[in-house]
Amino acid sequence: MIRKKPRREESLDYAELARLLPAPADPYLSPDRHLLLEEHLMNELQSAAPTPTAPRLPVRRILLIGVPATAAALAGVIAFTTLNNAEGGERAEATPPPVEAPVVRIEPGSTAQLAATIERIAAAASARKTPEPGPGQYIYVKSRVSYLTVSHTDKDESKARVQPMHIREVWNSPDGKQGWLDEPGYKPKGGITLNSDAERKLSAPSYNYLKTLPTDPDTLLKKIYKETEGQGNSPDQEAFTTVGDLLGEQLAPAKLNAALYRAAAKIPGVVLVEHAQDAAGREGIALAHVDDHSGDRTEWIFDRTTYAYLGSRAVQVKQANGIKPGTVLEYTAVLKRAVVDAQKERPGAHGANA
Repeated sequence: MIRKKPRREESLDYAELARLLPAPADPYLSPDRHLLLEEHLMNELQSAAPTPTAPRLPVRRILLIGVPATAAALAGVIAFTTLNNAEGGERAEATPPPVEAPVVRIEPGSTAQLAATIERIAAAASARKTPEPGPGQYIYVKSRVSYLTVSHTDKDESKARVQPMHIREVWNSPDGKQGWLDEPGYKPKGGITLNSDAERKLSAPSYNYLKTLPTDPDTLLKKIYKETEGQGNSPDQEAFTTVGDLLGEQLAPAKLNAALYRAAAKIPGVVLVEHAQDAAGREGIALAHVDDHSGDRTEWIFDRTTYAYLGSRAVQVKQANGIKPGTVLEYTAVLKRAVVDAQKERPGAHGANA
């Protein structure tokens, strides 16, 4: 259960539901049963209302601590399960139970080869051919992902839990006004709409908006700091996170991609990690930054030979919130990025790969 930005929920007649439901036999739940119900409730809450914009990647900073459940809370879970039918899709499929987060060896980062490596990554991005989506087309991104769900349980406060690895597919129009998200097990069956007329900005960009951004690294970084002022745990961490979000479920012009990497090199605290692995098991090098408040390190992973962006990883490097160092809180891997001719269409003979 990854908490997203609050969305308006449909009102429910709880008094009528309470009258129809049988009284629970026992108001107390075991920690394991409560954990499952809590996970299911949050999934239903996320699915119950239309999504106004393409959701930003789940925020790992908000960690859920288990609390005693009551009969009223259980009735609320049943109410959401009974009445929820989110716009844009059928009733949500059963959410897979969370699994224990993997633990890896922490490799120290270094600035020794940072500048040279970023320049090679930027040069490769500049030379890479990027398809230009036209009116009526969609940017398609398919990823393999796993995000933090529950940090603690009543049984063992030292183990973080994450979603099992699963597929996530996103379609977005160039202007950002039409879109679709399909994430089986975490969104209603068939997917949900991402249609929105919201103003485009760095936290909710469209391809057309990205084309307007400056490609001078210093000017671009200044804009990023200005637009994200007051957000996140620190200005530097928020700037790094913002650039990383643009690398995942979007398509950016080649020159802007190169500028983003060169801008990231100027963020204090960025280091090079020689060995990292994405959610698809692909090995590569990583640009990384540690969030001093939460104690985790965000890593952008690149192919060691082509310098193409592969995915991301978040690893706890400092003991915090009861999570031990080496715990992997997030995994992503971009499996396909393309331009297609229709919403929900997957790349094939007519899809231009990015």
